[in-house]
Amino acid sequence: MPAVSLPIYFYPNRMGRIILQSMKHELGAQPLQEVLQTVGLEPLLTTPPVNNFDKRFPFEHVSALQAATEQVFGVRAGRQRNTRIGRGTLGLGLKDFDPVLGIADLPLRLMPLGMKFRVGLDVFARVFNQFTDQVVKLSEGDGFHLWIIERCPVCWGRQSDEPCCQLAGGLLEEALFWASGGRRFKVEETECIAAGAATCTFRIDKHPLD
Repeated sequence: MPAVSLPIYFYPNRMGRIILQSMKHELGAQPLQEVLQTVGLEPLLTTPPVNNFDKRFPFEHVSALQAATEQVFGVRAGRQRNTRIGRGTLGLGLKDFDPVLGIADLPLRLMPLGMKFRVGLDVFARVFNQFTDQVVKLSEGDGFHLWIIERCPVCWGRQSDEPCCQLAGGLLEEALFWASGGRRFKVEETECIAAGAATCTFRIDKHPLD
């Protein structure tokens, strides 16, 4: 049987560039080089994605970078680093995407916490659905929100015994920290496409940890 090739989907160049910047900050220059060498992406060191919104950074690269970090540092330590890379990606991304979205102008400080929470999730879902080939939907239940990724770059083409989208989880954690004015919330990936589920689903408690 011939191998089944996956469709080709993309993040914008700018988002790929931000992920690499966050990886360098979290891992250091030499370990980042080792990670990139592991998956044959070392040219990204000298020729990073250009700083524009053209969708040219493949999902395969995003997924490969997460898997390579696990390979270089070990699964547990690698996933911890991928979570922190996700948090850093959000911080850098706010600066780059704010001129387009006007994120900093949102009157979140004046909203009740529950409304801040929902508006923040809506804004970031819009970022992914508008600027990337990632597909995000939102849902909620009694005491929790669901962030549902129907087309996920973080585990694209991977197989895993357990959820492995730590970069997405870290990004969500930091997005909620920003939207809520400095509160932390429990974010847990309950389903993952790489582990055989139909979607990558994150359960987010509505009540802060602190």
